[in-house]
Amino acid sequence: MKILHLDKNHPLLIEQLNAAGFENDENYYAPKEAIEQMIHQYDGIILRSRFKIDKTFLDAATNLKFIGRVGAGLENIDCEYAEQKGIQLIAAPEGNRTAVAEHALGMLLNLMNKLKHVDLEVQQGIWKREENRGIEIEGKTIGIIGYGNMGKAFAQRLKGFNCKVICYDIKPNVGDNNAQQVSLSQLQLQADIVSLHTPQTESTFHLINKEFIDGFSKSFWFINTARGKSVNTNDLVEALKSGKIKGAGLDVLEYEKSSFENMFSENELPETFQYLIQVDNVLLSPHIAGWTIESKEKLAQCIVDKIITSFKNNNHIQSENQSVQNETIQQTNNSNQTQPNPYHTTQNPTYQPSYQSVPKYLQDANSKKTLAGILGIFLGHLGIHKFILGYNTEGIIMLIISLIGYISACFLIGYFIVGAMALIGLIEGIIYLTKSDQDFYNEYIKNQKGWF
Repeated sequence: MKILHLDKNHPLLIEQLNAAGFENDENYYAPKEAIEQMIHQYDGIILRSRFKIDKTFLDAATNLKFIGRVGAGLENIDCEYAEQKGIQLIAAPEGNRTAVAEHALGMLLNLMNKLKHVDLEVQQGIWKREENRGIEIEGKTIGIIGYGNMGKAFAQRLKGFNCKVICYDIKPNVGDNNAQQVSLSQLQLQADIVSLHTPQTESTFHLINKEFIDGFSKSFWFINTARGKSVNTNDLVEALKSGKIKGAGLDVLEYEKSSFENMFSENELPETFQYLIQVDNVLLSPHIAGWTIESKEKLAQCIVDKIITSFKNNNHIQSENQSVQNETIQQTNNSNQTQPNPYHTTQNPTYQPSYQSVPKYLQDANSKKTLAGILGIFLGHLGIHKFILGYNTEGIIMLIISLIGYISACFLIGYFIVGAMALIGLIEGIIYLTKSDQDFYNEYIKNQKGWF
């Protein structure tokens, strides 16, 4: 079976899959459109959150048998459509549940003991003890919303705190010795502390809103290590201002992009976020609750184990069939050698031609590379090669400087200016032409590298 890896993960993932007989390819930079052109060649893909796996992608993946997501959530995948096409979805919530549980507990202890605030005070030479008394977990009731892998792991770590732990989940009978399952109204009645551990679905979007918060009988501490879009941030801020929520530990934010790489689409920060970063009773972290050194390895191991369990036998059968086919081809070739074909045609009924298609994005990169390189060598002083790549600002700068050189050509400095611009163009043209198509795409088209 052929597997395409779309994100870098722990090296054990590829190492163990190779050892199990799977064929692994890596493609970490090509755009989604380019991947769609080649995805029909693969039986499986493994990714984190590089891009959405939607219907268009799944329709192009005609041979896809599984999608491995190195993480807990599957919200970036059209799960319903994938299942309709018989594609198995493999996630790894077991891999980072310990990390998430410990992070949630750490946030809670930090908030209730004012560690963020007192650390800053001590750094400034302020030594206040009475004003900074903390609050103990012992004797409190902790309500866990969403009692799956993460919720259970969090409850397990609360066993030594002499507190009462209750949980709410849409699935029945998920409670255990670490948490008593209750209704949502009972949780709102009893909880002093609330920790959210739900996946991102339509039903959990803005689950934590004004109506939900007002339904609690007591003010409470709130921890979210699940998904940012499950919380209406405006309503959360109002509850923090009114004191209904005593403090919040937020590892995830509503403003996050699905790629988790850039938090905001606009340069101006939302007003509610400006409030969150200014107050002492809010603790923020950049979606790293499940992002430990150990969890990176555990997540990869979970995915490997599940793929091997589900597909190793099929892969072994495929390998045997391929060996038989190769043996048949060899026998046919030997037969052809002993019995020459008078018509000089291939007498190999199992032969199938193999075509290696070049992705469109690389074809485009090659065209731009060639044109920009040639123009850079011959007309580089005018900056035309810059315009070919869309570097309009740099092109205008070179053009203006060269025009100044032409205008002042009656002086030696004019020839020097034009010559310097021509040299820049020559160097860049040569560099463009000597780059491979993939390197040229990565540096000059994808990452918009500037001079040279």
